[in-house]
Amino acid sequence: MQSNPSQTHEVTNQAPPLTGHDAADDAVLLEGVRREGAEWHIDELHRFGRYVGSEEARLWADQANRHEPELRTHDRYGNRVDEVDFHPSYHSLMRATVAAGAAGSAWADERPGAHVARAGTFMLATMLEQGHMCPVSMTYAVVPALRRAPELAKVYEPLLTSTVYEPGLRAPSEKRGLLAGMGMTEKQGGTDVRANTTAAVEQPDGTWRLRGHKWFTSAPMNDVFLVLAQAPGGLSCFLVPRVLPDGSRNTFRIQRLKDKLGNRSNASSEPEFDDTVAWPVGDEGKGVRTIIDMVTMTRLDCVLGSAAHVRESLAQAAHHSRHRSVFGAKLIDQPLMRNVLADLALESEAATTLGLRLAGAADRAQRGDAGERAFLRLATAVGKYWVCKRQPVAVAEALECLGGNGYDEASGMPRLYREAPLNGIWEGSGNVNALDMLRALTREPESLEAFRAEVEAASGADARLDTAWRELQAELAAPEDAQLRARRLIERAALVLQASLLVRHAPAAVADTFCATRLAGDRGLAFGTLPPAADFGAILGRLPA
Repeated sequence: MQSNPSQTHEVTNQAPPLTGHDAADDAVLLEGVRREGAEWHIDELHRFGRYVGSEEARLWADQANRHEPELRTHDRYGNRVDEVDFHPSYHSLMRATVAAGAAGSAWADERPGAHVARAGTFMLATMLEQGHMCPVSMTYAVVPALRRAPELAKVYEPLLTSTVYEPGLRAPSEKRGLLAGMGMTEKQGGTDVRANTTAAVEQPDGTWRLRGHKWFTSAPMNDVFLVLAQAPGGLSCFLVPRVLPDGSRNTFRIQRLKDKLGNRSNASSEPEFDDTVAWPVGDEGKGVRTIIDMVTMTRLDCVLGSAAHVRESLAQAAHHSRHRSVFGAKLIDQPLMRNVLADLALESEAATTLGLRLAGAADRAQRGDAGERAFLRLATAVGKYWVCKRQPVAVAEALECLGGNGYDEASGMPRLYREAPLNGIWEGSGNVNALDMLRALTREPESLEAFRAEVEAASGADARLDTAWRELQAELAAPEDAQLRARRLIERAALVLQASLLVRHAPAAVADTFCATRLAGDRGLAFGTLPPAADFGAILGRLPA
């Protein structure tokens, strides 16, 4: 028999690409969206989920990260232009995500559950590709802050809530949709934004002029930015458009694009302001209070984004395990792999359930529910800390499930891994959120009462949860060394809150194993150390398709 020198063997025992599926075919996601008030959005979630799972969309995600944005500071004649060029795939991602309502459109939707619907769409889009979600998130988050300047909101909000993606720098009045960004941090201050040195000087016509340099401003190609600057009355918030109403370019000199660990499809920059035109948003000297409305919403998106990436990583690991055979059996049927996947599934379900609960609270808070607003104040910091902290370790474990295949760029897992630390850093690192929790407890005691009501909604349903909650309350009431203990406190608060949600809303097997392992400590330190008594079949039955 003559051999074919070009073919040495037949490739077998490899998982096919996870494409051509409905990414919204996920019980945990759909149950959460329904529970939080957006059942009317389910059909649209499935439509968008089929797009997210399509081969074309997955190709766009890969190309947008392989062909990174490029800065053009000048045109061919030497004129300063400060523009960023993107691969067409990036624009395709943005067009689809904005059209699906993941940016600002929820603020223009009067239906109850609009922000929950948007959260579900946001999670699906993040599962596809995280970089393009930065401008999407900031556009969503800018609206409540901008409303502190009603005249500006009247002009810009209809365009910020549009479902039309229209790239390119033109006068806002000439566009059908706008995107927003934010500039807070500076080299000498970082998290301590009150140390900022960008200066603001009022002009006779009511505008202000800014001069300074921002250290980290994402999405510089966006249309408008909220910026912090020092006014005579203290640190204040200003609206800075890239293009002024008369069509002329505002001074927004992009000094360089950041060379980042991940988030490669998104341009992050250092802009310099020099006699840059700006309009005040909120009261002079109250800049932090004003921009915190935007930060709160972007922190919510950090929770949703981290939960989405854990979910996507789990889906990839489960898909691989369903198709890969080892020692005569499918990998997903091997006892130890079942333990790992079940443990990851618990982590993912808890993160997704908490993220959608926060989205529900945001929706109801916008409609005047004071209790939900108080709950959101504390629970957002708690969720931001813990879910974002768990993302890197969960993604790493899921990547390992694919073995060497997961370390190959073609699998998509390395990109997920590079993205994993971002949400923990963006809008306040772990320490910032832990200390923010302490501030909320001290300055807004109603937030603790709302948190208490949420946890105690499951009172008596699980003794381990009841015990953990009593112990946490005792620790919260002790003022000694509170800052030193802040990470322990916020971690325990997150686990107690997640346990309460799962006890009330998840299948008994999921809630029981979560309480046994996360509250009672019946587990090891790594994933895949659930006790033999866990109902692995029931837990794995919740895996994404």
